[in-house]
Amino acid sequence: MVNCSFCSGVVERGTGTIYVQTDGKVLNFCSNKCQKNMLKLKRRPRDFKWTMEYKKKER
Repeated sequence: MVNCSFCSGVVERGTGTIYVQTDGKVLNFCSNKCQKNMLKLKRRPRDFKWTMEYKKKER
């Protein structure tokens, strides 16, 4: 199992999306929501309450 590159949630085996950038960096996404927020909208995970990054920032 791998963690999502945006929300840090668990990506179950056989699900999710793998995206490889041109520089060779591999990004794993649990949902289309996470993929669009990171790649298309260029948002930061620490700004959204539903991500683990935001929850880490609160502490």
